[in-house]
Amino acid sequence: MSDALHIVLDETAMGAAGQGNVLASRLIHRAHTEPDWYLYAPACALVEADRARPGTAEHLAALPGITVLDLDLAGALAIARQQTWAAAHCQYAAQPTPDRPDGAIVATTAPQRWGGQAVRVLDLNA
Repeated sequence: MSDALHIVLDETAMGAAGQGNVLASRLIHRAHTEPDWYLYAPACALVEADRARPGTAEHLAALPGITVLDLDLAGALAIARQQTWAAAHCQYAAQPTPDRPDGAIVATTAPQRWGGQAVRVLDLNA
C-alpha cells in the first residue's frame, strides 16, 4: 500500500468544482499544496464537464494541482466497450497502474452511477 492519495474527478465533480462545491475545492487545494496528493481529470470527462458548463475544461486544466489524463490506446480500447466515454475514461483512470499501484478513488456528485463498478468512490455531496 502506498501513502499517496490518487483521486480521479468525474465530470460531475468537475462541474461541482466550477460551482463552488466545498469538498471539490478542498481536493483541488490539497492536490496543489500537499505532497503525495494527486488529482486527475480524464480528458473525456473534461469534455463532458465543459459541454455541461462551458469554460470548465479551460479552468480546470489551468489549475496547478490537476493532471489532465490523455486518452491513450489502452484507454481508447477500454472506452470503446462502454456506453459513455466520460464514465469509461474515469473508470479506466482509476484502475491500478505502476504509478498508482492501489488505483485511484473516483470523486463524484453522482455516487449511485458507480454502483456495481470496480472503483472506490468519494461522494462530494456532504
